[in-house]
Amino acid sequence: MWKDSLRVGFLLGIRQICHASKWTSGLIVLVMMLTLINLVVVSGILVGIIEGSVKAHGDQFTGDIFLSTKAGKDTIEQSRNILATIESIPGIYHYTARYTQGAQLEANYRERRDPKELRDTVNTTLVGLNPEMEDEVTGLSRMVIEGEYLTSDDTGYVLLGSMNLEQYSPLGKGDEFGFPTLSNISIGSRIQVKVGGATKEYIVKGIVDTKVDQVSMRVFLPEHEFVRLTKRSDLNVNEIAIRVKKKVELIKIKQALLDSGVDRNAVVRTLREGLPSFLLDMIDTMTMLGNVISSMSLAVSSVTIFIVVFVNAITRRKYIGILKGIGIRAEAIELSYVFQSLFYVIMGSTVALVLIYTMLIPFFNSHPIDFPFSDGILVAPLASTIFKLTILIFSTIIAGYIPARMIIKRNTLDSILGR
Repeated sequence: MWKDSLRVGFLLGIRQICHASKWTSGLIVLVMMLTLINLVVVSGILVGIIEGSVKAHGDQFTGDIFLSTKAGKDTIEQSRNILATIESIPGIYHYTARYTQGAQLEANYRERRDPKELRDTVNTTLVGLNPEMEDEVTGLSRMVIEGEYLTSDDTGYVLLGSMNLEQYSPLGKGDEFGFPTLSNISIGSRIQVKVGGATKEYIVKGIVDTKVDQVSMRVFLPEHEFVRLTKRSDLNVNEIAIRVKKKVELIKIKQALLDSGVDRNAVVRTLREGLPSFLLDMIDTMTMLGNVISSMSLAVSSVTIFIVVFVNAITRRKYIGILKGIGIRAEAIELSYVFQSLFYVIMGSTVALVLIYTMLIPFFNSHPIDFPFSDGILVAPLASTIFKLTILIFSTIIAGYIPARMIIKRNTLDSILGR
């Protein structure tokens, strides 16, 4: 019985679609298309604001897997052995090892004549690295906005993070806000670097500017200069950033590192595991906010389908009454309107999916939105999109069924006579 009702309802639905106004059908399909785009894109961009920051964090600082010092330790002990282990693991593309230590920079030491005059200083993190290996992992050379990048042979030169300089600080001098910066520093300027009891003068070779604060707040110099300045004799590093080959699962590389005993001397984290908790909380918040906004669009599309089906059924009361009078089951007539609703939502959603995955996502990946703290992208996981599409289809079916049911429940004779 239900098979007959489905067959008849499908045929009636096709007939009504074929005889409907093309402009009306096109408008409904457009509404369905925009609804799914809104469901996916609004939440996708809100999450993409944070995901852009996460991506930059991995691309420019931590790599895919990040090794750091264990609690209570100043360095990653047995660093040379760990680096040898990393080189032996298949699937690892590149890595960079960094020395880090707190330091103080001073800018006006040459001009200052009065010992009581305020010194132009900032406290920062000094980083010693292999410039070529670092560039393979994080692309640090591409972040140099003034001057030139370092080479391994450089002596007496440093790269300065932009957040250490007054001209790049959004707060200007910033001392009153707790963010002191150096004044009148440009390419070729000389600064003093103080580490522990050691002090040395360096020339600014380049300025690095990124949206990752951990990078923009640092000062970089070749590792041989760092070792010479800090007199570090054990050659143990403080950070190791690892880049994994594409299509290689991070969890497998991490497990290989753990199996080799690297975790005895270092904390091993994937990019996601090493994210600050506030970033994870912001992702959840943006997802929830996007869902709330998208639900409004879902309600609008449901109301649109409801009104269209209701008006259509009202104007065709006599036709519906005749169908019932000649023996067409009410279920078949109701299903015809459900099939109409399904047609509209499937057509609109198909167009929307094509636009999202062939145009919008590639566009935002190539032209991210320039936010102050990240490059926003469009995040639209297929599983999440399918879930939203399922909700849209279900709500559309309900919105198409209810008005049809309301009209069909009326007395057959009254419908035929238009009463």
